[in-house]
Amino acid sequence: MTSSSEAAAAPAVVAAAAAERMPSPSPSVPTSAPAMRVPIPPRGVDYRGKVVLAPMVRSGELPARLLALHYGADLVWGPETVDRSMIGTTRRLNPRTHMLEWSRLPTNPQALANNPFVAESVIYRMDPVREAGKLIFQIGTSDPERAVAAARTVAADVAGIDVNAGCPKPFSTTGGMGAMLLQTPEKLASILEALVREITPAFGIGISVKIRLLEEPERTAALVRRLVATGITGLTVHCRTTPMRPRERAIRGQLRMVADICREAGVACVMNGDVENRDTALSLIEEYAVDGAMIATTAEKNSSVFRAGGEKDPWRMAVERYMRYAIEVENKFGNTKFTLTQMIPGKEEVYRELAACDGYRAVVETLGFKGLVEVAAALDKRLRIGGGEKKETKKQAKKRKWVDTAAAEGTSGKKSANNGNNGKKTEMAPAEAVAAIAAGASF
Repeated sequence: MTSSSEAAAAPAVVAAAAAERMPSPSPSVPTSAPAMRVPIPPRGVDYRGKVVLAPMVRSGELPARLLALHYGADLVWGPETVDRSMIGTTRRLNPRTHMLEWSRLPTNPQALANNPFVAESVIYRMDPVREAGKLIFQIGTSDPERAVAAARTVAADVAGIDVNAGCPKPFSTTGGMGAMLLQTPEKLASILEALVREITPAFGIGISVKIRLLEEPERTAALVRRLVATGITGLTVHCRTTPMRPRERAIRGQLRMVADICREAGVACVMNGDVENRDTALSLIEEYAVDGAMIATTAEKNSSVFRAGGEKDPWRMAVERYMRYAIEVENKFGNTKFTLTQMIPGKEEVYRELAACDGYRAVVETLGFKGLVEVAAALDKRLRIGGGEKKETKKQAKKRKWVDTAAAEGTSGKKSANNGNNGKKTEMAPAEAVAAIAAGASF
């Protein structure tokens, strides 16, 4: 944890950075001039005139967001984060990476009972400088009170809070979250109203929501009218219905209607679904009279799609920059490896070779990024992964604690150890146990 003085100072530093780096609408993006607009809070951002990175579970972690910003994304959404996972987290500034992190111990009592040495898990991570004024925190929730409690943990550091009411996957719809909220519009409205009432005045940021289309245009229209009356500043519509999968083409027959309703209420309307790059985004914004566009799948593969002109960087160039960010922020290796499988074409030989990589050094060596080998090896050592130090097992952690305690106290207590003598157990004093461990014995 940070000291109390550091914890108090950090939000002020982040707020100052946000004020300096507040993004302005891209001059090349056409926008309609509504008769009225919901006021944008002092620390909030206007979604009008923006081409943004969509919220994507696993693919929307910090290094991927930094890559999107590098290539020109105007705003970035973090991955959907469930309210319960954020409530009770500890906020700290990582002294090595200078990233803000929210972490907590596992909430499962059995996990703690089985392994008292378990480390805290980082639930959410952000860059307080490069993401200042550009990061939207998306929350998965089905309850107004939990939504507010979770939002309070990050509201001082982000540019907006977005409610996920569109994800159709089971991990999101379980418990009435995600796309399930489309079937309970009053519950969804009550969540948005609670956030607008409690978070906006206290932290000076806006609240928004991301939805999917309903099958009948009349139901979609009724839903949107109810939501834009809650005080939100923005609404993103994914141009697919809940049963539709990403491989199915987006349907835009209802989009202009949604945009008109939002405009009448003074709420920014952002479209999502088969937006391939910035040039496509600008064309769709003009065609359907929406205020902004959100890119998902193509940005997951190569974030240079945010660059104007349509020319993408080769995948290897984008991957190398991504790896620099991943190492810099100490991203979880499993997440880094997953993201690489989305960025590297499956036909490439290195795609198959990645499966055997057990750490950052192995990855950069496989990819031929020689300039990253040293820093990758150092990160492997800190994370206890890769060909160097392995991550401790529960049994190893217990063994280490017993030996460390015995050595420090100089006790004469004895411990039964397997010294490899035909599997028999013998009694050892602490000093003997230390030697036995060095020789490979197990307790």
